[in-house]
Amino acid sequence: MWLNKRFSKLLSRLIALNSVVILLVILIAGISVKDYACFLVNSKQVTGQDLVDTLNSFLWKIGIIAFIMVGLFHYFTVRKIMSPIKSLSSAAKSVKEGSIPAKIDVKTSGEMRELVDNFNSMTKTLHFVQEQREDMLRDIAHELRTPLTNINGYLEALQNGVIEGDSELFGSLLEESQRITRIVEMIAELNSWDEGNFFSDKQFQPLKIDELLTKVFTTFHIKLENKFEDFYFHMDQAEIQGNQDGLKQAFTNILQNIIDYNTGDELTIKGSKENEKYTVTFSHTGEFIDPEKQDLIFERFYRMEESRSLETGGAGLGLAITKSIIVSHGGRVGINTDGNHHTFRVELPLNSET
Repeated sequence: MWLNKRFSKLLSRLIALNSVVILLVILIAGISVKDYACFLVNSKQVTGQDLVDTLNSFLWKIGIIAFIMVGLFHYFTVRKIMSPIKSLSSAAKSVKEGSIPAKIDVKTSGEMRELVDNFNSMTKTLHFVQEQREDMLRDIAHELRTPLTNINGYLEALQNGVIEGDSELFGSLLEESQRITRIVEMIAELNSWDEGNFFSDKQFQPLKIDELLTKVFTTFHIKLENKFEDFYFHMDQAEIQGNQDGLKQAFTNILQNIIDYNTGDELTIKGSKENEKYTVTFSHTGEFIDPEKQDLIFERFYRMEESRSLETGGAGLGLAITKSIIVSHGGRVGINTDGNHHTFRVELPLNSET
């Protein structure tokens, strides 16, 4: 719709330009013939058939000259208008062929300038997505390499008779297999919540967000008592439109992350209504997070320490899943930190039907 409007305006400009060109040709030829006719009659005393023949000859000459002059004007004007279109067409062809074009840098204004800027923003986003995809594939390969190497090593040793199977060995093989299964399940869960996934079967319905959070908190109650000396929990009553299982998973991932990397004794969880949003905050003291990289903890496979694996620190997907779930609900999730004191913040839109 937006693109159609822009091209409609461009077409209108070209039509207007063509109209001006035609008008200029008519005016130049008409005025020139009129003035020349007056000159012949008044100054040269030319009349009759001689006047007609002279004017016909002059009309052809002035018509050709006017056509060339206005044609050149029309050519360079249209060329200037169409130059961004040609650049956009070439860049779009590159995108079609699977490559990311360089930034389009043309001198233009108005709707065309806006179109070029939006196209540049799109290609920048495509470049970022491509980098993310490559990083994700690289991280998946990294996460799967170790358990697959272990499994292959054990199986080759069993096949060659180097070792004999026993319950301890089979237990190790099962553990490695389960690690792979957990990674695959987390990737599947993440993809099922990705924005724009048309094959998602997630059902949304009115939910009492305070009741849902209370259930999640109750599930973690024993773990929290063992981890914290003092914790505060308060939720304002409110209703949102959401998927119960998905939101439980999102808040569970946050709480599990807090428990795994906590270094303090206090935890504060608050839920409050702010304008048309419901805001939930989790405040605690945890392991160091660089404030300049705080938003990266919600990216896929990101870990604060490269040495963390699925066994020691997770695959770096829990908070990425949380982000996908919250975004799919029309909300936002983030963290504010000074390095050690962290506050997770989740915002969800209130149910507009209540």
